[in-house]
Amino acid sequence: MIIPRRLSSLALALTVFVSGASFATENISIGTGGTGGVYYPLGGGFASVLSKYVPGLQATAEVTGGSVANLKLIGTGKPYIGFSMVDAAKDASNGEGKFTDGKIALRTLLILYPNRMHVVSTTNTGVKTMADLKGKRVSVGDIGSATELMSTRLLDAAKVDVKRERLSVAESVNALKDRKIDAFMWVGGLPTAAVSDLANTPGLTIQMIDHAQLVDPMNKAHGNLYYADTIKKEVYKGMTVDNKIASIANILVAPASMSETTAYNIVKTILEKREELRQVHASAAEILPENQKVAATSVPFHPGALKYFKEKGISVEAAPAKKAAKKN
Repeated sequence: MIIPRRLSSLALALTVFVSGASFATENISIGTGGTGGVYYPLGGGFASVLSKYVPGLQATAEVTGGSVANLKLIGTGKPYIGFSMVDAAKDASNGEGKFTDGKIALRTLLILYPNRMHVVSTTNTGVKTMADLKGKRVSVGDIGSATELMSTRLLDAAKVDVKRERLSVAESVNALKDRKIDAFMWVGGLPTAAVSDLANTPGLTIQMIDHAQLVDPMNKAHGNLYYADTIKKEVYKGMTVDNKIASIANILVAPASMSETTAYNIVKTILEKREELRQVHASAAEILPENQKVAATSVPFHPGALKYFKEKGISVEAAPAKKAAKKN
């Protein structure tokens, strides 16, 4: 039977359409942070493994101002996921702080690594304590970053007024080298490349400022988000003692509207390719199944993440408190 030319053309078009549909690509952008921090290189690693191992998914990492900027990008409805600290994500979910223009429907994909607050100066400034920052020129973080948010809360808890500059961590390091500022604050993973650069600068010795004593007043004011932690003296050249600090969890967040399948594949791939991601940045070693706890995030887990956790027997509930032993 001879097929009419018009029907033949239609059949060819349908074949091309179906073939193309089977290779449809989902594009996702990952909101990270500045190039001097940890979010950007690790986000690049995420983009690489997701594009490599998830069929039909193409992911790219974008330089951004950090947590607040990433959350606002997710709020646009465009295909974004992003890094965030839990305090910024809480504000976004509740429509508070920098998000009073509207709540953002978010879900947690993964608890990542701890973000450590760095309060950094050099020995030639004479700054040794939080009280010494009074009246000094201090960079509190890039505009739209969670560093700016946590720095503000830390300074409020310390009851210290400073002359504020809003610089990225890389810009802060350069400004401190040039004596344009006296100190800077940065919340990031260990080690942070820009801070290592400062510590390795000939003629300068880094001075890390203790502030763990401010965790309790910060939590009293903002909820149980922060915890006392330590930056070991071996992390940055020039440190002679461990630095007692405040830390907060990082999370990878997605819009609540993300499909269960996509969320599942993202979580599965990142957790199962951690060894590959460690080659990108050491902080990937801290993205552990046992750290996936409801109590560690201010945003509910995505159903796709919960599906993966259930399959792998990963409990996300906080361990019950131990009962005190009875005294005889």
